Amino acid sequence: MRICGSGNLAFAAYVWAMTLHIPFDNTYAALPPVFYTKQAPVPVKAPELLAYNAALGAELGIVPGEASGEAADQAEQAELAEIFAGNHVPEGSDPLAQLYAGHQFGNYNPQLGDGRAILLGEVVGTGGQRRDIQLKGSGRTPYSRGGDGRAWLGPVLREYVVSEAMHSLGISTTRALAAVATGELVWREQGGLPGAVLTRVASSHLRVGTFQIFAARGEQAALRQLTEYAIQRHYPEADGPMGLLRAVRDRQSELIAAWMSVGFIHGVMNTDNSSISGETIDYGPCAFMDVYHPSTVFSSIDRMGRYAYSNQPDIGVWNLAQLATALIQGSEDPQAMVEEATEIVHAMPALTEAAWLRRFGAKIGIAEATREDMPLITDLMQRMAAGQADFTNTFRALVDAVDSDAASARAQFLDPEAFESWATDWRARLEREADPAAVMAAANPVYIPRNHRIEAMIEAAVAGDMAPFERLNAVLSDPFTVQPDAEDLRRPPAKHEVVAATFCGT
Repeated sequence: MRICGSGNLAFAAYVWAMTLHIPFDNTYAALPPVFYTKQAPVPVKAPELLAYNAALGAELGIVPGEASGEAADQAEQAELAEIFAGNHVPEGSDPLAQLYAGHQFGNYNPQLGDGRAILLGEVVGTGGQRRDIQLKGSGRTPYSRGGDGRAWLGPVLREYVVSEAMHSLGISTTRALAAVATGELVWREQGGLPGAVLTRVASSHLRVGTFQIFAARGEQAALRQLTEYAIQRHYPEADGPMGLLRAVRDRQSELIAAWMSVGFIHGVMNTDNSSISGETIDYGPCAFMDVYHPSTVFSSIDRMGRYAYSNQPDIGVWNLAQLATALIQGSEDPQAMVEEATEIVHAMPALTEAAWLRRFGAKIGIAEATREDMPLITDLMQRMAAGQADFTNTFRALVDAVDSDAASARAQFLDPEAFESWATDWRARLEREADPAAVMAAANPVYIPRNHRIEAMIEAAVAGDMAPFERLNAVLSDPFTVQPDAEDLRRPPAKHEVVAATFCGT
């Protein structure tokens, strides 16, 4: 498909006859206007569908028209492009931009909000789960703060690939439903770039920052209503604000451990990017490590390393403390909640460590790791850092190394003996495990969305070639299975391919 162009508009006569159905069932839009601004997305010049996640669409209950044949297929693509570019608001949608605040790199910003996103509405899918459908890059809103409200093609395709890869890795995340080229340029430091809109699906877009803004404003009634809404939507078993805090803590502990187990660095863990549902959200300057080092940072705006790989558990606690502070403000007796909230927050490091130990134990073949196994894991990782070992390939190589075929594992280290001297104790420990190779194969992916492959995919797409994008999505949809025709996607970057910094799309 072309990146820009008006080809789909030729089928406009078919579009409205097909009337694709999205079963909206909106609850957030029924809340008082203090939580949002209702606004339709801003239409674009020449929408063209670049990608549509048909399996996810079916899961959401999105039903295409009944017509068939080549013309109908083209018409359906045109209709999808019109809807997911924001040119046509489908029946049942109640579009709005959400309001929130947040701490950005530790500094509180009193008002943020959806500056380039519009929530089309919610659907209850075939599995009974309620989810948001949001357009990202859909034009200016009252919260744009001088921005253009648009997105360029690169970040849209990056988020599409990485979020879907995270889903296939079994990590809680927002999903990508569609990517649409706009036929317009957006202007960034690099000059004019092809515009695009991403359709993002999430359990909700409630963030820590959504609570913070009403707490900071002293709007207790709104804060209490938001708390009740979040409990009902996400954690109906939770008992009041502290029950909500405890549930968010548990989800975030698991999420951060899951990130670390695949070498993922979120890159911008601001409180406005911390989801109440425990999903990975806002894939801006995110990245997966190649060479392992705990201090790794990719984000071009993280100059002090606040959100480095190894800092993510501590930032999770910091963010939870901000949520606790906000929830306490909504209480009729705030002082009575302080002690319980403090206890909940202080318990998070141990929970994250337990989740980390369980995941990393599995990565070295231990089905039920205990604290006694911690030194074995940390010793390997220290050797990996010193030996400049590739994170993903080293752990995956352990699947073969358990049976003494350690050539691949040894090759990951500058000094191969660093692996062998560790492996003696490791193999002795695995003698107590029933099937360590199977445990490792299920815990260690073969493929991740490597930064240099993402950049090459974006470069190709800008030039009009979507084949690398389609290939990455296909391979990453099955990341734990060795695929003979995808060996090149396992390779770390050559020196000239190394991506030293990643950038936010705004």
